[in-house]
Amino acid sequence: MEKMEVSMALMISALLLLFSSANAQKAASPPTFSPTPAPAPAPEHVNLTDLLSVAGPFHTFLNYLESTKVLETFQNQANNTDEGITIFVPKDDAFKSLKKPSLANLTQDQLKQLCLFHALPHYYSFADFKNLSQMSPVSTYAGGDYKLNFTDVSGDVHIDSGWSRTKVSSSVHSTDPVALYQVDKVLLPEAIFGTDIPPMPAPAPAPDVAPPADAPSEVSDGGSASPKSSPGTNSSHRNINWGICSQLVLAVSGLMVLFL
Repeated sequence: MEKMEVSMALMISALLLLFSSANAQKAASPPTFSPTPAPAPAPEHVNLTDLLSVAGPFHTFLNYLESTKVLETFQNQANNTDEGITIFVPKDDAFKSLKKPSLANLTQDQLKQLCLFHALPHYYSFADFKNLSQMSPVSTYAGGDYKLNFTDVSGDVHIDSGWSRTKVSSSVHSTDPVALYQVDKVLLPEAIFGTDIPPMPAPAPAPDVAPPADAPSEVSDGGSASPKSSPGTNSSHRNINWGICSQLVLAVSGLMVLFL
């Protein structure tokens, strides 16, 4: 009996030790947490250099933006502000056709202002220009007196800088925060080139169209047509009349000879 009691005591002691060790392990184990979801990746910024290099061609305008460091200003406005940016981009042909005034005599600061004049410090979709036309003149990125006038004509956006009158011919890129619109002319500001703007050339007169050969002749006062006879027609009529007269004379002469 004593041995059985001792064995039972040992078994109970062993079970108590197992329970205590299991509880100790549970208490020592660190708490588990659900994993935190990774943050959404930041949207990729629009690279203005890539856009202007691929589309267009806009190489001349891109060269001016790079030489004046305005490209960095535009890129910072697009990437690091909530306003975004709208840029009007002339094609290379627009610079080639620019004869007077010339950009060759402009200072570096004037070239910089000219480049800034081609942008608005806010993103505007194409549909926004209808409301923008009611706010004209609109300040550009150049600030101060560098302003543009917008007009919406049946869905076409026309831009007037004083020296330049053109329209938005196409959308190169229009996704917030960057909008690039192609224009057919270089925007020339009055703040640089003055207000002595030469008059716009008058439109060419319409060419005179000759009437077709079968057009109706002129109508006389009585309302009836009075065709003009050509000289050839009159001479043929005279020849016919002389032939008839000569035949009558011969016939009368023959009759007289018979009676005599």
